[in-house]
Amino acid sequence: MTTPRVRGSGRKIISINLGEFSVFSSKGFMQKRRKLPLSILLWRFLGATVFSIAITCFFFVHHVHVSTTSPFHHEKFNKKIHTLNDSREDTESNYEKLWKPPPNHGFLPCTKPTLNYTTPENSRGYLLVHTNGGLNQMRTGICDMVAIARIINATLVIPELDKKSFWQDNSNFSDIFDEKRFISSLADDIKIIKKLPEDLMDATKTVKQFKSWSDMDYYQKEIASLWDDFKVIQASKSDSRLANNNLPPDIQKLRCRACFEALRFSPRIEQMGKLLVERMRSFGPYITLHLRYEKDMLAFSGCTHGLSTSEAEELRIIRENTSYWKRKHIDPTEERSKGNCPLTPNEAGIFLSALGYPTKTPMYIAAGEIYGGESHMTELRSRYPFLMSKEKLASIDELEPFSNHASQMAALDYIVSVESDVFVHSYPGNMARAVEGHRRFLGRGRTISPDRKALVRLFDKLKTGSMVEGKKLSNKVNALHQVRLGLLRKRKGPISGTKGVDRFRSEETFYANPLPDCLCQAENTYSS
Repeated sequence: MTTPRVRGSGRKIISINLGEFSVFSSKGFMQKRRKLPLSILLWRFLGATVFSIAITCFFFVHHVHVSTTSPFHHEKFNKKIHTLNDSREDTESNYEKLWKPPPNHGFLPCTKPTLNYTTPENSRGYLLVHTNGGLNQMRTGICDMVAIARIINATLVIPELDKKSFWQDNSNFSDIFDEKRFISSLADDIKIIKKLPEDLMDATKTVKQFKSWSDMDYYQKEIASLWDDFKVIQASKSDSRLANNNLPPDIQKLRCRACFEALRFSPRIEQMGKLLVERMRSFGPYITLHLRYEKDMLAFSGCTHGLSTSEAEELRIIRENTSYWKRKHIDPTEERSKGNCPLTPNEAGIFLSALGYPTKTPMYIAAGEIYGGESHMTELRSRYPFLMSKEKLASIDELEPFSNHASQMAALDYIVSVESDVFVHSYPGNMARAVEGHRRFLGRGRTISPDRKALVRLFDKLKTGSMVEGKKLSNKVNALHQVRLGLLRKRKGPISGTKGVDRFRSEETFYANPLPDCLCQAENTYSS
């Protein structure tokens, strides 16, 4: 391309060469030129084509937004990225073994109500809810309260979140959840309001702790009868207040609509969570390891394997002084042998290595503050050096709005966990169960549930030297976990021989596995 000057004008003229003609930009001037040879035309055509492709790639290539103050931006960190990229060929060759999602057998979400479902009638009163526990215990409790409000024909007041438990988070409902979406999405199911009407603020309320795992009969008779004397019922706890099984199909579907469709995180949490996922995705397939090795978990469970004497004593004192934890005297060795303890970080690393995940695997650690800090992460990090977390993927400024709010930080971990290619938990707590159920509902990748009881025996053999890491251990671990990869199956009922509360406690929870209630094979699927 040339830029000739028009004599005497002092102005540049842009020329677009079209072979036989040149079109100039000055005053629409068009000038005839002699015809160029065919070879020159072909070269110019090829040059223009290459230039066009380069421009297209520049504008359409996927760029991960990176804060310049984020650890993600640092030179040392980027060298790790190049090392990871070098290993992607290995990842692709091992896809079937390590990353391929389990088959879904044509199951899809089916949450649409049945034809007999009606819009809510005029409610008989108002249901106030005080949630309890951490983020995921509160989430599932809120979803149960949506269903209970429908059963007893109540108007649900936006629940009050737990601000007094171990986590000490003062977040309100709208700080964590998308309040507007929650109200509008469930408008055809129940009426939801932000706060109690002014004229009822001073009204006499009945405060009830609903019985755990209760059925329709309990709510329709015992609880609904309270409307005869009160306009406001306050639920003092929200966790596990509704049975897992033997409820009408429309109530079960409502629970799924509440949990997987209506109760979304607030826009700012969703946005930050998606950014973290995007940054992890830039490394290729990744594992989320939900590492339950926080102080509260170890104190509650009484598990002290791998801890020092002073650490074990500190946890015992915490357990003794936490009034709402009923079990005080716990034998840690016995609990571990029964498979009741979370895997230690080192054990989690041995487990993943035995499954075949190479040392270069990108891994996101979903956890609160690891008890003992880096001292308990050293062996896992030496085995898997590319351990990521919120704090490593995002800058201090990016995380500042969520810092000092345990539930909001947990929400970010939840988003990265649900979206991961493989999710592994070290202990089946509330978050692990919630993520497992959400991934099943969405048809996400592998969700690996370690057989802790069997693994403990193998880990102890490694410690005594009667077994070494290698092919034999790998074969045993893989054989143990062929059916523990998140396969779609019907929800498990109670363990045979259990009675009373223990019977309900032994069931697989509704939100950990919404099949068959909310997942249907394609030919029977309602549009959701």
